[in-house]
Amino acid sequence: MPDSRVVALASITFVVLFGTLYSVGYDTYLDTSNPLITAQPHHLHKTDYFASKKNPLNVYFTKKLWLWTTATFLFHFLTSPSAIRTKTRVSQYLVATGVWLSFTSWFFGPPVFDRLTASTGGECVLHLPSGAVVFVPPQYCYTKSTISTTTHPALFPTSLLLPDGEWTGVPRLRKGHDVSGHIFLLTLSTLFLVDQLRQSFTPSPNAQWSPLHRRSIAFGGVVTLLSVFAIYTTSVYFHTPLEKFTGYVLGLGAFALTQLPYYLGSQPVRNTRHDDALQHSASSTKIHS
Repeated sequence: MPDSRVVALASITFVVLFGTLYSVGYDTYLDTSNPLITAQPHHLHKTDYFASKKNPLNVYFTKKLWLWTTATFLFHFLTSPSAIRTKTRVSQYLVATGVWLSFTSWFFGPPVFDRLTASTGGECVLHLPSGAVVFVPPQYCYTKSTISTTTHPALFPTSLLLPDGEWTGVPRLRKGHDVSGHIFLLTLSTLFLVDQLRQSFTPSPNAQWSPLHRRSIAFGGVVTLLSVFAIYTTSVYFHTPLEKFTGYVLGLGAFALTQLPYYLGSQPVRNTRHDDALQHSASSTKIHS
């Protein structure tokens, strides 16, 4: 039986490749790094349901993916038979969470994604309701500061048509290379969950499934399938091909890091039969001599 991780990797690779080729062939993707169009609705949002960023899959699942991943892991782990409820699995989850935080929230200052965008020519941009953009110092993007004409009047040119009332906005890094964070996180999450779920199918003594554990496996399967579908919709509708590819590669690299606790914690299996044969042979040789 093939390794489920290999099957998951092959499936993700096919989905990303197919979705990306489709997006190029039929011009369905949105260049999210372009500050002039990224704040606008997707050009296919009226005809393609999943082209809208407001679709439920994106709002309630993909944007909250690590919450779903954590819930799935805890449900599965806490209901697992004691034989497979190991410290190594907890370490893998902690590594995955650390990588997620480093890329999206904090990495000794700005997160990795912000550093990558800034280092490739990214600029901190504030989108106004009128469609105009204002370029502001990058630290406002790193800290995700809320900006308004009242709190930061010096950032707004006097010639610019400013919104009325108490308008506020949060600037974002645009231009540069905007790695697909969704592809990155979906790839990491899918491979991580498949790796965790496969533990239940590993032959082990006294590893009987409780009714709750069966439900946790079913729940994990649904979350995994939704993640693969979200990879497809992202590949078709958002980011340039290169941005999707780098997100995919970084997701694979992040998953590889979650395998370190498994390999570092594993002990070589002693071949008892082979060792006993060698010992018997040595004893026989000694007697005959």
